[in-house]
Amino acid sequence: MFEYLRNPRTVAVVGASPDSKKIGNAVLDNLVKSGFSGHIYPVNPSYNEIMGLKCYPSLDHLERGLDLVVIALPARKAIEFLDQCVRNVARFVVIIAGGFSETGEEGRMLEEQIKVKIGGSQTRVIGPNTVGLLFPHSGLNTALTPSDRLYYPGKGNIGFVSQSGALGLLVMDSITEHGLGVSGFVNIGNRADVTEVELLSMFAEDPNTKSIVLYLESIADGEEFFARAMEISMKKPIVVLKTGRSTEAARAASLHTGAMATDDRVLDGILKQSGVIRAYDEVELMDYGKALAYQVPPRGDRIAVVTTAGGVGVVTTDLLTTSRDGIKMRMATFSESEKADLKAHVLPIASVNNPIDLTADGSTDAYESILKILTASDGVDGIIAYALPQTPKIDMDIVSALKQAAEKKPLVAGVIGYRLATKILMELERAKVPAFPSVRRTTDAMKALYRYGLYKRRLESAS
Repeated sequence: MFEYLRNPRTVAVVGASPDSKKIGNAVLDNLVKSGFSGHIYPVNPSYNEIMGLKCYPSLDHLERGLDLVVIALPARKAIEFLDQCVRNVARFVVIIAGGFSETGEEGRMLEEQIKVKIGGSQTRVIGPNTVGLLFPHSGLNTALTPSDRLYYPGKGNIGFVSQSGALGLLVMDSITEHGLGVSGFVNIGNRADVTEVELLSMFAEDPNTKSIVLYLESIADGEEFFARAMEISMKKPIVVLKTGRSTEAARAASLHTGAMATDDRVLDGILKQSGVIRAYDEVELMDYGKALAYQVPPRGDRIAVVTTAGGVGVVTTDLLTTSRDGIKMRMATFSESEKADLKAHVLPIASVNNPIDLTADGSTDAYESILKILTASDGVDGIIAYALPQTPKIDMDIVSALKQAAEKKPLVAGVIGYRLATKILMELERAKVPAFPSVRRTTDAMKALYRYGLYKRRLESAS
């Protein structure tokens, strides 16, 4: 059934408006501009036409069985309109309005009416208190923020579920900086009906999704989440950013979406046992999701580091070999014959001990030769390679060299800087090579890959 959510054929926007200050206008505008190829039906009894599309007074004037209905009306009117959705067998309904359980007892009672009205029907509800959906592969964008205010990501391989709408939109806007895309985004809001577990299962079945990331302030059913996550994580990696770890944050979360926070110690155990990678901020959430979508995990913890800046190699070594959240890795060691091969491609002053420092004389050709040696080495499980465009002999061909190496052995790239660095990051994104603009983000991504691989190996050995 969730195929109709991520790839609908028909979408109705209730509360559609020609007024650019109205949410119904932004939702319809995003849907039209996103390139959706299905049928779009604006619904508003006050207009005959909006944005060149025929406008209908109600769902009763449309075919039964619409795949998706987005209600951009105030809370009480949205509840009233839900009757039309059920009567006309709408498969999925997105209720954008806030003013429900996040506001207190009166709002909670209003939210209960959603469950009553759809009970026993074929209609499922996303929200309320949601900013909408984005599925780039099907050209679907029903988000409420105008596209001139926020850049929406294009087609990608990360399935994104967020309990917070605003944070979800901010994250999507920020990841477009280097061209990262998503396979889909769903803001569950107050989660009156459809839960994060169901969406987890939806993305698990989606061929465009290679990794799944979730921002959660609470978990509806910890036992069910644990069971599904354990099953799914063996096939597709899952990353979770769970807030409410402190008493103060838990209180803030309950005020935000009206949900009770889960005990963090219990949750931490659930995540570790189910193979879920934990993130601690929105940057880690998407970084880990990208690394896991683009790269297989290393078979072990022996990492080779290649750079043209010695200090970068030292900081990387420090971060790799010290523990964070119980995970640390080892620097790979090279045989004498491997060292001899490495020395043939660098200046005499360069270091071929790990980390390998090519110095400022390092070139794209040298990188390519070094990477060939490292990918062939039995003593290297993974590679961190820094493509630093400030080095005069590094050019855009470094992207091809890194891509070729990443196809042979797990590799994470670091690219630090501004103009030229941004260009390289964009090209590495197009090549689906996990690349990051800082030393910590680069090393943490490698650690996330290792943690995921470690879990899978332990589970396989136990079976």
